[in-house]
Amino acid sequence: MRIKIQKWGNSLALRILKAFAFQSKIREDEYVNLTLEENKIVIEPVEEKKYSLKKLVSGINKSNLHREIDFGNQVGNEHW
Repeated sequence: MRIKIQKWGNSLALRILKAFAFQSKIREDEYVNLTLEENKIVIEPVEEKKYSLKKLVSGINKSNLHREIDFGNQVGNEHW
């Protein structure tokens, strides 16, 4: 299939057909790895790490726990 390369700012761009994006699991607003292999451009989806609050909180311990910081008295319309 022939696709026309077009100018986008100072770069070049191409459109990825919906069927190709679906089959390769490339989605809007997600990142891809772009590499050059033997003068060929290779685009691969990046597996995003999934974080859960439970897992993040489990990493808190005495050595990385921050103390409360006092910023002084309330000023203006601050309500705490």
